[in-house]
Amino acid sequence: MTTKKILDFLDCHRPEGPCLVVDLEVVRKNYRAYERALPRTRIHYAVKANPAPEVLALLVRLGASFDVASIREVEMVLEAGASAGSISYGNTIKKERDISRAYRLGVRQFTADCPEEVEKIARAAPGVQVFCRLLTDGAGAEWPLSRKFGCDPTVARDVMRHARRLGLDPCGLTFHVGSQQTDPSAWQRALEDVVQVYRGLADDGILIKSLNLGGGFPARYLSDVPMAADYGREILRALRSRFGNAFPDTAIEPGRGLVGNAGTIKSEVVLISRKSARDPLQWVYVDIGKFGGLAETMDEAIRYPLRTKHGSVGTVPYILAGPTCDSVDVLYENRPCGLPRSLKIGDDVLIEGAGAYTATYASTGFNGFRPLDVYVL
Repeated sequence: MTTKKILDFLDCHRPEGPCLVVDLEVVRKNYRAYERALPRTRIHYAVKANPAPEVLALLVRLGASFDVASIREVEMVLEAGASAGSISYGNTIKKERDISRAYRLGVRQFTADCPEEVEKIARAAPGVQVFCRLLTDGAGAEWPLSRKFGCDPTVARDVMRHARRLGLDPCGLTFHVGSQQTDPSAWQRALEDVVQVYRGLADDGILIKSLNLGGGFPARYLSDVPMAADYGREILRALRSRFGNAFPDTAIEPGRGLVGNAGTIKSEVVLISRKSARDPLQWVYVDIGKFGGLAETMDEAIRYPLRTKHGSVGTVPYILAGPTCDSVDVLYENRPCGLPRSLKIGDDVLIEGAGAYTATYASTGFNGFRPLDVYVL
């Protein structure tokens, strides 16, 4: 999974601390795969996955649009050369002054999931497009999204009627089927609620012109996942089964699916030890943990492939932990990971498939450990 370009960089430069290395060619190939899979659908890159300036600039050149979650992400996308018209402010929890700032910068598409958020948008960004986010069950996702975002169909109808009353353009519906969604049919289930709201709003005289089908497109970790083409077929089948051939304009928000397999983290073994003579498993401590970029190992939800110079022969189970003085900084204990018996202190461990939700989760210096360095090739 780690590309030759990344391996050559690490061999040549030998960065001292943990670092993320991203191969832009992989990002390019992934983007083209989603273009082919859903040729009539706009691709809004989920900036939170990896906002490296080089990644954003590449996607601008490829013609992407962008889903942002904060005013700083708006600014980063604009700095990368994108137009304000390509930006969707998708976070449903926004300060009114941030809505106002985004509006002054030219953003005209905002998402809400309650009447109170709509009121903030109407005050700070008059006349803009509003999307309402619906709840989904997240079944099939390895990193499910909670009830924090979205609303049920009845509330969604109220949200859009309220937006119209306040002079906004209630033009779209959106949802998210959960991150690392490995079931392409998940969109089929989510669209059942979408159609219910769509038809109810049509009865109210509100025409939904756009559907944002959200993210959830996976990266490959330890197990194979469906390809972009598989998701494209299932999504198109779901749309046609609900709307015929005259369905609204569509967009998707891939993040992990675009950059996840493009990056590898280089880490170093700091310590290998055993807690007692009777303990059947040794502990391997590396120089990166939950606070340094591996937050998605929480509850062992995301299990990254690990690679060492010793290859895959003679692997045994180890408990893997990070370097900080916090007891939650344990990566894999309930399901220990396989590493070579010949592993030594000072060896590199490459953490593969780490291009998404790693550098952005890294702390700003917990325990004095510096944030994760990022190199983009």
